[in-house]
Amino acid sequence: MPVLRPHWLLDVERIDRAVYIAIASTDTPTLDRAMSRLARAADYSRLSLAASAALATFGGARGRHAAGLGLAAIGATSAVVNLAIKPLTRRHRPDLDTREVPEARRIPLPGSRSFPSGHAAAAFAFATGVGGVMPREGAALRALAALVAYSRVHTGVHYPGDVVAGSLLGSTLAQLVTHTVAAR
Repeated sequence: MPVLRPHWLLDVERIDRAVYIAIASTDTPTLDRAMSRLARAADYSRLSLAASAALATFGGARGRHAAGLGLAAIGATSAVVNLAIKPLTRRHRPDLDTREVPEARRIPLPGSRSFPSGHAAAAFAFATGVGGVMPREGAALRALAALVAYSRVHTGVHYPGDVVAGSLLGSTLAQLVTHTVAAR
């Protein structure tokens, strides 16, 4: 039985797909390699883990506190996204077999659902968690999170709406984590 969706949601999906196709069909050979590397480097929150180690090592007590909040935000966000939200959504990932995304920029297609982007959620969760203690470092990490989010679309594994939703979700959940920790 087909799922009935409101007309406005169908319009949003059409726009999302059109933006995805515009990005996929735009020739960007100088960006392709960098975005593919960035997308793979963000797997398993490796970039955030490296930033956390740097903050804890060189940032003193504030850096250790910021790193701890960032990691707690990743943990909470990953649990919510991967255990609660993704299993409930039905959105499949873009079809790389359509050849919309050039071969040079493709990365292996994850087996999970497309909505929301877990990479974008985790990257923004970490940046937001750190930013509550160290605003300047948080701003730099948000810029990196935005690049990670874009890399997921550029490499063809997410639609733009997936990364926007993941980014908002990660930021929101990180704020809940930091407020919960601060209330103790």
